[in-house]
Amino acid sequence: MIRLENLTKVYKLNGRRKVVADNLNATFPTGVSVALLGRNGAGKSSLLRMISGAMLPTSGQILSTGTISWPVGFAGSFNGELTGEQNCRFVARVYGIDTDEMRDFVEEFAELGQHFHLPFRTYSAGMKARLAFGVSMAVPFDTYLVDEVSAVGDAAFRAKSNHVFNARMKAAGAVVVSHSMQTLREICQAGAVLENGQLSYYHDLEDAIQAHNANMQRPAA
Repeated sequence: MIRLENLTKVYKLNGRRKVVADNLNATFPTGVSVALLGRNGAGKSSLLRMISGAMLPTSGQILSTGTISWPVGFAGSFNGELTGEQNCRFVARVYGIDTDEMRDFVEEFAELGQHFHLPFRTYSAGMKARLAFGVSMAVPFDTYLVDEVSAVGDAAFRAKSNHVFNARMKAAGAVVVSHSMQTLREICQAGAVLENGQLSYYHDLEDAIQAHNANMQRPAA
């Protein structure tokens, strides 16, 4: 369970004030995958980052009864001077995972070959994404945060990625941001719509999609 309590986030840019979360109160139930919908710039990614702990709110708090992932596939926290293997071991120690098991899983999953033992800074964008997705899937979180991440590589690799992610979803929940309604319908059961700093939660995904589509028919505030 993830509970937002009086959550507020305000950005101040060039003397202008933008509120992306205005005293939000909502609960994301345990084991439910929730689609987070909203216009471009509504604050969906900011909300995910606050839930993950990577960004602090202006005020209010987020409470959880389970473990929450970083945004799936996020590679920004890897050390460029460490190898892929060393980065895996570091993350495993942080989360209390067996280091050898995590290394073996990610090495097999990411299919990086000898590059797995080279510094992360030498990786291509695609290689970084493979490593990041593999590390994300190697940690058994209660809730996964997904922000427009799609698996890279050929059709076989994408199929393998989808298989692993779907397996994780059988025992976990998620908060998912995606512009693909097909993807959301495949993953999510419920939805939440962020509009003008307000968040509306819907137990039925189709109700959330309908509300979001109605918002998109109106000019942004």
